Amino acid sequence: MKTFLLFCLISCFVAETAAQKNADFVVAADGSGDFRTVQQAINAVPDFRKTATVIFIKDGVYKEKLIVAGSKARIKFIGESVENTILTYDDYSAKKNVFGEDMGTSGSSSVYIYGDEFSAENITFQNSSGPVGQAVAVWVAGDKVQFKNCRFLGFQDTLYTYGYKSRQYYKDCYIEGTVDFIFGSSTAVFENCEIFCKKSGYITAASTHDSTKYGYVFLDCRIKGNGSPGSFYLGRPWRPYAKTVFIRCAMDDIVHPVGWNNWGKESNEKTVYYAEYKNTGEGFKPGKRVTWSHQLSDLQVQEYEIVKIFDGWVPDK
Repeated sequence: MKTFLLFCLISCFVAETAAQKNADFVVAADGSGDFRTVQQAINAVPDFRKTATVIFIKDGVYKEKLIVAGSKARIKFIGESVENTILTYDDYSAKKNVFGEDMGTSGSSSVYIYGDEFSAENITFQNSSGPVGQAVAVWVAGDKVQFKNCRFLGFQDTLYTYGYKSRQYYKDCYIEGTVDFIFGSSTAVFENCEIFCKKSGYITAASTHDSTKYGYVFLDCRIKGNGSPGSFYLGRPWRPYAKTVFIRCAMDDIVHPVGWNNWGKESNEKTVYYAEYKNTGEGFKPGKRVTWSHQLSDLQVQEYEIVKIFDGWVPDK
């Protein structure tokens, strides 16, 4: 057993060293890297660079309001460990800016990603302001954006998938929140993710554009939470043409039996597209779902292959 544990420790050390060694820049709060802050490393990436730039971020809590500009394409964050590499800030919607104005939802984000082909692995993204209303952890407008083994921590409006022409892929991630904590107009796939519902609210608030075929697609995810049974809806439409689909997801009893909410407008029921396919668990009650939602057939679910959802783009697995 001791030999096995030693082997595991050595293997992890070698992998970590390789990731750090192959990085273009290393960020370390203690000064042992190229930069002490993540924003300094982002700023050092040449504008419109045609090849990827890898930024390795050592364990630490980095309290920074980060911006990955549109001219900084193909940046990749690799954290030393997802639990201990934390990018955080504490703005929120009602917080005042320097002019005494409310920051608003968009202004509250801890991280802004405008650059295309951004990716991140082993990173915790956090808005640490607490239950104070809208407080975004990550705001994503770039296209072909990927997150793998990342955590998104917050309460209301944790993850803002902002760009309606943006394609986003989340694999093996943990996302938590209360009200509308995954929201926006992008086309986004969440694969093998844990969706953790805090208290009560709505998991999604899609604002899918009427000309966009796919909105949110959850594949083989786990819907959990600490609220009472039936305390969460799968989604409600921020805009009339919201599209959200849950496929083969395991749902705890925190999911309300009816599944979906029309946000107080019956007219939304005629324009939204909410669907499920072979979900499981105490929260999956297809016979009690709202009549304007759908249960996909085996033929219909074939339209939810990733290459089709992303119109030919295939993310890294």
